[in-house]
Amino acid sequence: MTQSSAQRSTAERELEQALATGPFPLALRTALSVRGLALHRVQHRLAERGVTIGVTSLSYWQQGARRPQRPESLRAVRALEEVLGLPARSLARLLEPVAGRREGPDRPAARSYRTLMRSSTELEQIIAGLGSPADGGLHTVGHHERVRLGPRRELLTRDSQQVVRAHREGVDRYLAIHHGDAGWSPEQVAVRATENCRVGRVRWHAESGVMVAELLFDTRLRTGETYVFAYTFDDGTGGTSTEYVRGFSFGDGQYMLQVRFDDAALPVRCRRFAQTSAGAPPSGRQELALSGLHRTVHLVERRVRPGLLGIGWDWD
Repeated sequence: MTQSSAQRSTAERELEQALATGPFPLALRTALSVRGLALHRVQHRLAERGVTIGVTSLSYWQQGARRPQRPESLRAVRALEEVLGLPARSLARLLEPVAGRREGPDRPAARSYRTLMRSSTELEQIIAGLGSPADGGLHTVGHHERVRLGPRRELLTRDSQQVVRAHREGVDRYLAIHHGDAGWSPEQVAVRATENCRVGRVRWHAESGVMVAELLFDTRLRTGETYVFAYTFDDGTGGTSTEYVRGFSFGDGQYMLQVRFDDAALPVRCRRFAQTSAGAPPSGRQELALSGLHRTVHLVERRVRPGLLGIGWDWD
């Protein structure tokens, strides 16, 4: 059975996108799939060009387990472009260093929880207890978040839809972090999986106001693959809320935050702010106008930086 022209066109567009955005393992994997070449055939064609490389190495490259770095490996990449019928340097350029990317080949520069949270010790203990690496093997590509305040000035709910990309092989879950306001009752907070995931284990530290929910994906991600999922925290148990802050371990992703207030409890002013760390003074302050009809304010950050970003408000 042969592919239809429509299928071939779609596959070529996917390949073009992978070559344009990377990362390298995803681009190579897509090229191999679109060209329909098994690794042993690729190895044979490389050998015809005087390039000797093992099938295992090729497999590691497409999985993201290893990265071509040595001169002979980079020569093999250039020959791969010929074998796969790709534009010159379309794979090689994805291996070039990117500013701010130091920790790994396809993992953006990261910040530790200790710089983002005052309750970092408790959070790190919870994450360790769940058996997850500190960075989770994922970084956020896009995040839309909607927070709703109640008539008692309390945080009622927060809905999140995220697009993440795996920078480690085999990732199948995400750890969502929730912060309760003073006086909260964590045992009454509900976590709901609303799109492409299900709720696993939920742990909290009541005194520090930290809750971590494990969201399980429907599949294991390969390095470079993206995943879309959504979830909700139903709280409403804490006292007066005066701000909502999101911490970013990784930079470069897009973020939208919208806060909706109840008609019975409207703030007198709202502002956007950022912080480089939990103890740093706020910066980038910007007054936000409350929508008269929908009682909302929002911010949009097209390319976040590691640190904290949020909206604060005054009741009186």
